[in-house]
Amino acid sequence: MTPAHIDEAFRRFAAANPAPRSDLQYRDPFTLLVAVVLSAQATDAGVNKATVKLFAEAATPQAILDLGEDRLRDHIRTIGLFNNKAKNIMALCALLVSDHGGQVPADRDALQALPGVGRKTANVVMNVAFGQPTIAVDTHIFRVANRTGMAPGKTPDAVEKALEQRVHDTHKLHAHHWLILHGRYVCKARKPDCPRCAIRDLCPYEPKTEAA
Repeated sequence: MTPAHIDEAFRRFAAANPAPRSDLQYRDPFTLLVAVVLSAQATDAGVNKATVKLFAEAATPQAILDLGEDRLRDHIRTIGLFNNKAKNIMALCALLVSDHGGQVPADRDALQALPGVGRKTANVVMNVAFGQPTIAVDTHIFRVANRTGMAPGKTPDAVEKALEQRVHDTHKLHAHHWLILHGRYVCKARKPDCPRCAIRDLCPYEPKTEAA
Protein backbone atom coordinates (compact mmCIF):
# COMPACT_ATOMS: atom_id res chain seq x y z
CA MET A 1 0.00 0.00 0.00
CA THR A 2 1.16 3.50 -0.75
CA PRO A 3 1.06 6.20 1.96
CA ALA A 4 -1.97 7.70 0.20
CA HIS A 5 -3.73 4.33 0.24
CA ILE A 6 -2.99 3.88 3.95
CA ASP A 7 -4.40 7.31 4.77
CA GLU A 8 -7.51 6.57 2.73
CA ALA A 9 -7.94 3.18 4.40
CA PHE A 10 -7.98 4.75 7.85
CA ARG A 11 -10.30 7.54 6.72
CA ARG A 12 -12.77 4.83 5.67
CA PHE A 13 -12.35 2.91 8.93
CA ALA A 14 -12.95 6.14 10.87
CA ALA A 15 -16.03 7.05 8.84
CA ALA A 16 -17.56 3.63 9.46
CA ASN A 17 -16.64 3.42 13.15
CA PRO A 18 -15.52 6.77 14.62
CA ALA A 19 -15.02 5.50 18.18
CA PRO A 20 -14.09 1.79 18.14
CA ARG A 21 -13.99 -0.07 21.44
CA SER A 22 -12.34 -3.22 22.67
CA ASP A 23 -14.54 -6.32 22.73
CA LEU A 24 -13.19 -7.01 26.23
CA GLN A 25 -15.47 -5.93 29.08
CA TYR A 26 -13.81 -3.87 31.80
CA ARG A 27 -14.56 -1.16 34.36
CA ASP A 28 -11.29 0.69 34.81
CA PRO A 29 -7.55 0.37 34.09
CA PHE A 30 -7.12 -2.51 36.53
CA THR A 31 -9.95 -4.68 35.22
CA LEU A 32 -8.78 -3.91 31.69
CA LEU A 33 -5.26 -5.06 32.60
CA VAL A 34 -6.55 -8.33 34.06
CA ALA A 35 -8.79 -8.94 31.06
CA VAL A 36 -5.95 -8.37 28.59
CA VAL A 37 -3.62 -10.69 30.52
CA LEU A 38 -6.33 -13.34 30.42
CA SER A 39 -6.96 -12.82 26.70
CA ALA A 40 -3.61 -14.26 25.60
CA GLN A 41 -4.39 -17.36 23.50
CA ALA A 42 -8.06 -17.00 24.40
CA THR A 43 -11.13 -15.38 22.86
CA ASP A 44 -12.50 -12.10 24.15
CA ALA A 45 -15.91 -13.74 24.52
CA GLY A 46 -14.42 -16.47 26.69
CA VAL A 47 -12.61 -13.93 28.85
CA ASN A 48 -15.76 -11.82 29.27
CA LYS A 49 -17.74 -14.87 30.38
CA ALA A 50 -15.21 -15.53 33.16
CA THR A 51 -14.54 -11.95 34.25
CA VAL A 52 -18.17 -10.88 34.64
CA LYS A 53 -18.37 -13.10 37.74
CA LEU A 54 -14.78 -12.47 38.83
CA PHE A 55 -15.11 -8.69 38.77
CA ALA A 56 -18.44 -8.85 40.60
CA GLU A 57 -16.56 -10.46 43.47
CA ALA A 58 -13.11 -8.87 43.19
CA ALA A 59 -12.30 -5.84 41.03
CA THR A 60 -9.23 -4.29 42.69
CA PRO A 61 -5.70 -5.59 43.25
CA GLN A 62 -6.28 -5.97 47.00
CA ALA A 63 -9.60 -7.71 46.45
CA ILE A 64 -7.91 -10.22 44.13
CA LEU A 65 -5.23 -10.84 46.74
CA ASP A 66 -7.93 -11.32 49.39
CA LEU A 67 -9.75 -13.71 47.05
CA GLY A 68 -6.69 -15.93 46.87
CA GLU A 69 -5.13 -17.90 44.03
CA ASP A 70 -7.35 -20.96 44.39
CA ARG A 71 -10.59 -18.99 44.09
CA LEU A 72 -9.15 -16.88 41.30
CA ARG A 73 -8.25 -20.08 39.46
CA ASP A 74 -11.80 -21.33 39.87
CA HIS A 75 -13.13 -18.18 38.19
CA ILE A 76 -10.81 -18.43 35.18
CA ARG A 77 -10.41 -22.19 34.69
CA THR A 78 -12.38 -22.07 31.41
CA ILE A 79 -9.62 -19.88 29.92
CA GLY A 80 -6.52 -21.35 28.32
CA LEU A 81 -3.35 -21.44 30.47
CA PHE A 82 -5.43 -20.52 33.52
CA ASN A 83 -2.96 -21.91 36.05
CA ASN A 84 -0.09 -19.74 34.84
CA LYS A 85 -2.36 -16.74 34.36
CA ALA A 86 -3.67 -17.06 37.92
CA LYS A 87 -0.11 -17.01 39.26
CA ASN A 88 0.77 -13.97 37.15
CA ILE A 89 -2.34 -12.05 38.17
CA MET A 90 -1.70 -12.70 41.86
CA ALA A 91 1.91 -11.56 41.45
CA LEU A 92 1.02 -8.42 39.48
CA CYS A 93 -1.65 -7.53 42.05
CA ALA A 94 0.93 -7.82 44.81
CA LEU A 95 3.27 -5.48 42.92
CA LEU A 96 0.50 -3.00 42.19
CA VAL A 97 -0.31 -2.84 45.89
CA SER A 98 3.30 -2.70 47.11
CA ASP A 99 4.85 -0.46 44.44
CA HIS A 100 2.03 1.56 42.88
CA GLY A 101 -0.47 2.23 45.62
CA GLY A 102 -2.93 -0.22 44.10
CA GLN A 103 -3.10 1.76 40.86
CA VAL A 104 -2.17 0.70 37.32
CA PRO A 105 0.82 2.79 36.17
CA ALA A 106 0.38 4.84 33.01
CA ASP A 107 3.89 3.96 31.87
CA ARG A 108 4.89 1.27 29.39
CA ASP A 109 8.10 0.23 31.17
CA ALA A 110 6.35 -0.01 34.54
CA LEU A 111 3.56 -2.06 32.98
CA GLN A 112 6.00 -4.44 31.29
CA ALA A 113 7.72 -4.98 34.64
CA LEU A 114 4.51 -6.61 35.92
CA PRO A 115 4.27 -10.44 35.74
CA GLY A 116 2.44 -11.65 32.65
CA VAL A 117 2.54 -8.26 30.93
CA GLY A 118 4.39 -8.08 27.62
CA ARG A 119 4.66 -5.27 25.12
CA LYS A 120 1.31 -6.01 23.46
CA THR A 121 -0.58 -6.01 26.76
CA ALA A 122 1.17 -2.83 27.88
CA ASN A 123 0.30 -1.14 24.58
CA VAL A 124 -3.37 -2.10 24.92
CA VAL A 125 -3.57 -0.69 28.45
CA MET A 126 -1.71 2.48 27.48
CA ASN A 127 -4.06 2.99 24.54
CA VAL A 128 -7.43 1.99 25.96
CA ALA A 129 -7.05 3.05 29.59
CA PHE A 130 -4.84 6.11 29.19
CA GLY A 131 -5.56 7.36 25.67
CA GLN A 132 -2.03 6.98 24.35
CA PRO A 133 -1.54 6.45 20.58
CA THR A 134 0.11 3.04 20.94
CA ILE A 135 -0.42 0.18 18.49
CA ALA A 136 -0.72 -3.29 20.00
CA VAL A 137 0.04 -5.92 17.36
CA ASP A 138 -1.92 -9.14 17.86
CA THR A 139 -2.42 -11.97 15.37
CA HIS A 140 -5.20 -10.08 13.57
CA ILE A 141 -3.15 -6.94 13.07
CA PHE A 142 -0.08 -8.94 12.09
CA ARG A 143 -2.11 -10.71 9.40
CA VAL A 144 -3.86 -7.60 8.07
CA ALA A 145 -0.68 -5.54 8.00
CA ASN A 146 1.14 -8.21 5.99
CA ARG A 147 -1.73 -9.31 3.76
CA THR A 148 -2.65 -5.78 2.68
CA GLY A 149 0.93 -4.57 2.44
CA MET A 150 0.07 -1.79 4.87
CA ALA A 151 3.01 -2.57 7.14
CA PRO A 152 4.82 -5.80 6.24
CA GLY A 153 7.04 -7.34 8.87
CA LYS A 154 8.35 -10.71 9.99
CA THR A 155 7.70 -10.08 13.69
CA PRO A 156 5.04 -8.23 15.70
CA ASP A 157 7.65 -5.68 16.75
CA ALA A 158 8.58 -5.03 13.12
CA VAL A 159 4.92 -4.58 12.18
CA GLU A 160 4.38 -2.25 15.13
CA LYS A 161 7.35 -0.12 14.11
CA ALA A 162 6.16 0.02 10.48
CA LEU A 163 2.64 1.02 11.51
CA GLU A 164 3.94 3.74 13.81
CA GLN A 165 5.87 5.15 10.87
CA ARG A 166 3.10 4.84 8.29
CA VAL A 167 -0.12 5.62 10.17
CA HIS A 168 -0.86 9.34 10.35
CA ASP A 169 -0.95 10.83 13.84
CA THR A 170 -4.63 11.69 13.46
CA HIS A 171 -5.45 7.98 13.21
CA LYS A 172 -2.99 6.42 15.67
CA LEU A 173 -5.25 6.52 18.73
CA HIS A 174 -7.79 4.12 17.20
CA ALA A 175 -5.58 2.41 14.60
CA HIS A 176 -5.09 -0.87 16.42
CA HIS A 177 -8.81 -1.22 17.19
CA TRP A 178 -9.77 -0.61 13.57
CA LEU A 179 -7.23 -3.17 12.38
CA ILE A 180 -8.19 -5.76 15.01
CA LEU A 181 -11.88 -5.48 14.14
CA HIS A 182 -11.10 -5.60 10.43
CA GLY A 183 -9.01 -8.74 10.89
CA ARG A 184 -11.49 -10.40 13.24
CA TYR A 185 -14.65 -9.85 11.19
CA VAL A 186 -13.61 -9.16 7.58
CA CYS A 187 -9.98 -9.93 6.73
CA LYS A 188 -10.19 -13.33 8.42
CA ALA A 189 -7.36 -15.84 8.47
CA ARG A 190 -8.78 -18.74 6.49
CA LYS A 191 -11.06 -16.93 4.10
CA PRO A 192 -11.07 -13.13 3.99
CA ASP A 193 -14.49 -11.66 3.24
CA CYS A 194 -13.28 -9.46 0.40
CA PRO A 195 -16.78 -8.57 -0.90
CA ARG A 196 -17.51 -6.84 2.45
CA CYS A 197 -14.11 -5.15 2.67
CA ALA A 198 -14.18 -1.35 2.84
CA ILE A 199 -10.65 -1.13 1.47
CA ARG A 200 -10.85 -3.81 -1.20
CA ASP A 201 -9.89 -1.42 -3.99
CA LEU A 202 -6.81 -0.27 -2.04
CA CYS A 203 -5.58 -3.75 -1.11
CA PRO A 204 -3.12 -5.57 -3.41
CA TYR A 205 -3.92 -9.01 -1.95
CA GLU A 206 -4.66 -11.66 -4.56
CA PRO A 207 -6.61 -13.77 -5.09
CA LYS A 208 -9.50 -11.89 -3.52
CA THR A 209 -12.49 -13.93 -2.50
CA GLU A 210 -15.77 -13.50 -4.31
CA ALA A 211 -19.29 -13.23 -3.01
CA ALA A 212 -21.01 -16.55 -2.35
